[in-house]
Amino acid sequence: MGILIVIGIYVLQIIAVIVCILLGYFIYDKRFKRNHGKEVPTDFTATEEVNLDPVTGEKTRVYYNAKTGERFYKNEK
Repeated sequence: MGILIVIGIYVLQIIAVIVCILLGYFIYDKRFKRNHGKEVPTDFTATEEVNLDPVTGEKTRVYYNAKTGERFYKNEK
């Protein structure tokens, strides 16, 4: 009976690690690319913030909606 409890604890730990990995994979960095698109929505204004991808050389401009606090990311050439 005691061995089943020990095995159960290890199984729960493994499940918890797998859940954390899956959550990290599906949630991580989505905030940055979430609003990415070609057309800037109305009420968004350009900021001075520009991100440069060192691998691809792409520039991404950040737009900000002062009413909602939402940010929008648009690739620039």
